[in-house]
Amino acid sequence: MKQKVGLVLEGGGMRGAFTCGVLDYLLDNHIEIPYAIGVSAGAGNGLSYISNQKGRGKYTTVDLMRERQYISLSNLLLKGSLIDMDLLYEELPQKLYPYDFKSYQKNPAQYEIVTTNCESGQACYFAKQNTEEQLVKIARASGSLPYISPIVHIDNIPMLDGGLSDSIPVERAMSQGCEKCIVVLTRNKGYRKKKSYFPMPNFMYRKYPQLQETLRNRHDLYNQQLDLVDQLEADGKILVIRPILPIEVDRIEKDAVKLDKLYNEGYECAQKANIAEFIKAT
Repeated sequence: MKQKVGLVLEGGGMRGAFTCGVLDYLLDNHIEIPYAIGVSAGAGNGLSYISNQKGRGKYTTVDLMRERQYISLSNLLLKGSLIDMDLLYEELPQKLYPYDFKSYQKNPAQYEIVTTNCESGQACYFAKQNTEEQLVKIARASGSLPYISPIVHIDNIPMLDGGLSDSIPVERAMSQGCEKCIVVLTRNKGYRKKKSYFPMPNFMYRKYPQLQETLRNRHDLYNQQLDLVDQLEADGKILVIRPILPIEVDRIEKDAVKLDKLYNEGYECAQKANIAEFIKAT
């Protein structure tokens, strides 16, 4: 019996340009995965894969940055977010590069988006949505970075970036029946997250003590997930596609040349990853 394959998409802010390259390779080669799950930037990029819109992720991450420079302190002062979330989650899907919601609905693949519940500090997993408005709102919540983006309410529940609570949701994918997974990371092999030298001020998110705890422990959780990825990769249960060398692109990178280079690296790494062979062997 053929094993179910999953696609796991890490976030990483603008480092998601790498993921865009991987996903465009999948679309170019008509590689369809029956289950996918995306976190933060990975959630938005995954939506373009599910709707079969090659180039949309690259436009959002690379080309739109050239045109609009949507990361700035002025956004933080005027809109309460360092990143222009209104541009990315309203103007972009409605006008600049409309999201193909019909294609999204027709795609038989399962697709989940991860957010973090601010009240519990735990991950929430949203399956396919019946309305484009709700879908975009959930994607916005998943990509709302702490400290520099406002909280988004989904069904009256405060939500933030899914990467706070489940950065690499490979266990979630396996719990949904995926016996093997293709995992797209935005950091090189061997990377481990260091504890912040600047402890979170107690007044930040004081209404949400469980969220505060999640934020304080995020580096430990993330490193545990990386350890699991290494183990599953060694066991042959997952195929990991990630940058070869430490990347120069920051989470809030504004240099479109660097972003374009990272996109191309993602495409090239996908070419070399023997994805079709991995799927065929399941």
